[in-house]
Amino acid sequence: MAKDIEIRSLYKIFGKHPEKHLKAVQNGMSKTELNDTHNHVLGLNNINLTMPSGKITVVMGLSGSGKSTLIRHINRLIEPSAGEVFYDGQDICSMNTSSLREFRRHKTAMVFQKFGLLPHRTVLENSLYGLDIQGVPRKESEPKGRYWLERVGLDGYEDHYPNQLSGGMQQRVGLARALSNDADILLMDEAYSALDPLIRVDMQTMLLNLQQELKKTVVFITHDLDEALRLGDHIAILKDGEMVQQGDGQSIILSPANDYVSDFVRDVNRGRVLQATTVMEPVMTAPESMSVLETDTLETIARDMTDANETTAHVVDEDGKAVGSIGIETLVAAMVTPAAQDSEPSVILPPETAEPEKQIA
Repeated sequence: MAKDIEIRSLYKIFGKHPEKHLKAVQNGMSKTELNDTHNHVLGLNNINLTMPSGKITVVMGLSGSGKSTLIRHINRLIEPSAGEVFYDGQDICSMNTSSLREFRRHKTAMVFQKFGLLPHRTVLENSLYGLDIQGVPRKESEPKGRYWLERVGLDGYEDHYPNQLSGGMQQRVGLARALSNDADILLMDEAYSALDPLIRVDMQTMLLNLQQELKKTVVFITHDLDEALRLGDHIAILKDGEMVQQGDGQSIILSPANDYVSDFVRDVNRGRVLQATTVMEPVMTAPESMSVLETDTLETIARDMTDANETTAHVVDEDGKAVGSIGIETLVAAMVTPAAQDSEPSVILPPETAEPEKQIA
């Protein structure tokens, strides 16, 4: 049985007397009105969300949208004003102190934006911190810590202290600490936001590679759409504490729910997100045409067409069965963002249709 995280009718009001104003919010009082009239802040407003087991759910939005508030309800670092958070048949919001302590120790692990390392503990000791809290003997925990430090590329740094490491290396220690716990749920609150762009991409790649093997239930918070699209199997977008859209990256790019979401997706590189299934047509190409996978991105297909000197391709499923076809004109049109409709698209074209200076070797 899949152990999804189920968030149901979740509300959070910050202030001295949130219970007095919950009904008004449930009846439609806005965040602005609640603040202006009652000096209370609406953190979350009727959030309903399923975070699939073994997948990466990305929660994104601008500052103040409620994304960090939401993730802290999953391990109940924040108490809800109303609502439920279910995992494995249990409502986390109604757990007693003992049950909640066990849930936090054994079912969840958290990676923080500011690393959260203990400066007086070595890299190895930091990686073992969660296991120390659980009371696991060092003879059992130390091999786990060393294993995960090696997996995140820190073999040989076990005896260093956090202040001797770069930001990216410190974040790797934080990730190793979380993985050493072997928790079902990995909570990552803007874990890569403090890193330089290149290091950030490296950390994203590492997470994706590890996730292919581990199949954790990952909740990842970010304000960066490119990061959300690269990492997220499921994406939820918040604004002023409300859920404005959720779905996979392709559906959000192709059908933004409102202007707020449209602003996020306007300049995204669609070719790196959209897949062949999104734009393919009924099977019409000749048998000798090249083949591409239905899960290939448009950018990958364009590059493969260029290399093969082709203008059409079969789209096949994982069993090699033809499920559609795609032509270069369709490919080019789909890769142009709405914001760039009036300008020349920057895409890869096959040699016979591209000008020489636009080809990519």
